[in-house]
Amino acid sequence: MQFEMQWQQVMARDARQDGRFVFAVRTTGIYCRPSCPSRRPRRDSVEFFANPQQAERAGYRACLRCRPTEISAQAKAVMQARELLDGAETVTTLAELSQRVGVSPFHLQRLFKRATGLSPCEYQSARRMQQVKRGLRKGDNVTTALYDAGFGSPSRLYEKARQHLGMTPGIYRRAGAGMRIQYGIVASPLGRLLVAVTPRGLCAVRFGESAGELERELRAEFHAAEVHRDDTAVRRYLQPLLASLRGERVTLDLPLDVRATAFQKKVWDELKKIPHGETRSYGEVARAIGDDNAVRAVARACASNPVAVVVPCHRVVRSDGNLAGYRWGVGRKKKLLERERQQS
Repeated sequence: MQFEMQWQQVMARDARQDGRFVFAVRTTGIYCRPSCPSRRPRRDSVEFFANPQQAERAGYRACLRCRPTEISAQAKAVMQARELLDGAETVTTLAELSQRVGVSPFHLQRLFKRATGLSPCEYQSARRMQQVKRGLRKGDNVTTALYDAGFGSPSRLYEKARQHLGMTPGIYRRAGAGMRIQYGIVASPLGRLLVAVTPRGLCAVRFGESAGELERELRAEFHAAEVHRDDTAVRRYLQPLLASLRGERVTLDLPLDVRATAFQKKVWDELKKIPHGETRSYGEVARAIGDDNAVRAVARACASNPVAVVVPCHRVVRSDGNLAGYRWGVGRKKKLLERERQQS
């Protein structure tokens, strides 16, 4: 699971991970930082290390292009800002953060958002929600969790609950207890396909090699919910999905019940506008949502898409036309695009 996460971060050239790990390529004997601009290696040629020292002890040498043993002044400013925000007990304003880091507010805001996909204000809000999640998971009541995380009132927490938790804080505290999820697993042109629904709509569309693996992942994610298989209940979702996987031009205007940040929702809504048989680059999607600097954040939003095909993240490619990463495998992405282009 950690390998898969790190691989997706490498494929997205996620600069937020620089300094957290390095990846090494067996065929070249070189190790790089995750954001290295060089061409991506084959997945089976890669291994990961916590730091450059471990990679060098294993016999690898540092990349001369991304220089993983060095760190720029800009990266240092962002790292320092994150450390200050992570250690802050109260909300820190941009002006206060700027003064402590020694970078102008405008420049710090731009650097921070480029590196993390969030402004310092959004980053603090996300941290508070993570703290709320931890409190709820360990059994705190909602009031204790929200005040410990720095929310000034219950209304402020509930304003953000649907956006960040996908459910109310009370339901999240019970790890989905009370939710009813039905799912079905069928053979598809791209392997086993799992479709899961709640009374509100689709909550998962996933590919896998085996039905057992797909079922275990679903139950682990919603471990306190009522989860059971019912192929009949998901049939109306399966039919258009299977037609789409065959390359047919169908409208997948299906109701969704997925957790998403405001940014993820904005990206996913834009992906749904990409016509059948066409592709867009990560940069083009970033421009379409009004943020030219959000290319890496767009890639992360694509990688976190929980409903394959319905939100067509397979239609997003690198600027040079290469397919880059796909949560369910580049091979599946290639086949999806080929079928759509043939039908078009």
